[in-house]
Order: sequence, then structure tokens, then C-alpha cells
Amino acid sequence: MKNNSFPFWEVQTDKQFKELALDTFLFQYKKNSIYKIFCEKLKVDIGKVDTIEKIPFLPIRFFKTHKVVSFQGMEEITFYSSSTTQQTPSRHYIKSLKYYRKSFKNSFERLYGPISEYTIVALLPSYFEQKESSLLYMINTFIEESNQPFSGTYLNEWDKLIHVLEKLSNENKKIILWGVSYALLDLIEKKKLKLHNVIVMETGGMKGRRKEMIRAELHEKLRKGLGVQNIHSEYGMTELLSQSYSQKAGIFISPPWKKVLCRDIKDPYEFVPNGYSGALNIIDLANKYSCAFIATDDVGKVYENGTFEVLGRADNAEIRGCNLLV
Repeated sequence: MKNNSFPFWEVQTDKQFKELALDTFLFQYKKNSIYKIFCEKLKVDIGKVDTIEKIPFLPIRFFKTHKVVSFQGMEEITFYSSSTTQQTPSRHYIKSLKYYRKSFKNSFERLYGPISEYTIVALLPSYFEQKESSLLYMINTFIEESNQPFSGTYLNEWDKLIHVLEKLSNENKKIILWGVSYALLDLIEKKKLKLHNVIVMETGGMKGRRKEMIRAELHEKLRKGLGVQNIHSEYGMTELLSQSYSQKAGIFISPPWKKVLCRDIKDPYEFVPNGYSGALNIIDLANKYSCAFIATDDVGKVYENGTFEVLGRADNAEIRGCNLLV
């Protein structure tokens, strides 16, 4: 074991990913008491775990019921998922924010270029009601690092928001309108726009404010209402430190240190072939100090080139988090 001999952001090849994933598994088996008990209950022989498919994936609900950590001492911050009063939020205990910042900045810039080139316009009202959100921390960091005069959050300031979008669009400034789904729909009901040089980044979720709709229907409404060619999407969650992005058609691209696999819904220890639907397992090597191997409640498809799409939620799974459209 090389005991994580290089940082996750240096991963570039499948060989490097496999090497670091297996090292991370052994590290977390030793350091994470919850994960170790889970592996022992499954009677996992760690000496025979020699491929990433043999690594046990911790059900995501453990983040609601246990403190899932691979470190000792105090965490720097705890992120909480969005939830209704009837739901228990997930909690992600973060040893060091530098790993999260490294992950979300690299994940974004490898696809979109330097954040400093963009004005970040945030339309995330439900997340500002819940302050301890990983998404909110990421967006606030982007706003700060963009260093643009009109970057900021817009809460119920529709006239001001519309003015800023139209002004910057007409000046051919590069803009990202980053919004939760229901708020973007609220915007186009206030006024239909014809925007240029604007990336519309929806981060999913009606948060109980509107009726859920399939992504294709949502994107068509937003595309027409905002006058843009494509709607982009961000896929992330409280339990992960890395994001995946879709630039069109709901097909997500992950950074080299994150891999999505598709398991059989009826048999959680079997994987389905590429292009077939199943529940999504995620390896996020940025999660070194929590758990890097998570069995989510999302249903989707994984393709040969490593891209994936999210089709919805598994039966009986709670509706919450980023980009969990049903």
C-alpha cells in the first residue's frame, strides 16, 4: 500500500485512479470505524479487493445516521443537506476545507476555464435559508474569486437581476446564471429574456415549491424562457466533495478523480453493463477523510466513455439534494 502517495487532483489516468482508489479503500478501512464495521458485516476479505468493483460502497443514508469520518480530532466545518421538517439531513464532516476548494475549483475550471473570467449570478434562495450548505459555500467562493462587480446573490430582487443579466449580456460579458430549478422558472415568469454569452447552470430541485418535472421538460422551458441554446447542469451532493457537469442533454462529465458505476437495483453487489439503467455508485477520491465509496439513491445510466446521466430516484428514496429531478 502506498497510503495515498499523491493527491487526488493529480489523477489523470485510469491506472492512477485505480491505484489511488485501492489505497484510499485500505486507508478508510483502517481509519473509518463505520466503514470498517460495514465491510466486516459483508465479510469482505480486504486482501482480495484488487479492483474498484470489489470495493464495498457505503449506502448514502449512513450520512444521516452516523458520523462518517476517516480522521480524529475536530472537523473544520460540517455541511448539511437540504431537507424538510420530516426528513433527517445528511451531515458531512469536513476535516479541511482546502480539499473541498481544490476539488470544486478544479472540477469547474477543467471544463469552463478560469472562474475569474465570469460574472457569477446566483439564484439559490432555498440554500440561503439553510446556511450550512456545501453548494452555498462553493458559490460564495466562486463569487469572491470571480472579482467581478456584478457577481453576487439575488434574492427576490427580480428587477435588479433582470437588469444585470440584460446589461452584461448586451455587453458580451461572460456570465453564469447559477440557479435552483424553481427559482429559474420564477425568473422566466417575471420576464422572458434573450440572453447572449450566458451559461445557465441549473442545480436541480423544486424544494417543494413547484411540481417536479422531468429534466427534458424543465430544460426546454428554461431554454425558451431565457433565449439560450443549451441548459447546463451541476450534479453534486452534500456527501461528495466533487461535482460533475453537463453542458447539454443531461450528460454529465466527471473530473479524473471521480468515477460513477451503475449497480443492479435488485442486487446491490452486481453491476449492470454500460448504457443500461441502474442505481449509481460513486467513487470520489476527494472524500479521503470521510468515505470515498458511496451507493447513492439515484437511478441513471453510465456510458463507455465514463459520462453518465441521472434518470431519477430509486423507489422509497427521499427527494433532496442537488440535481435530484424525478
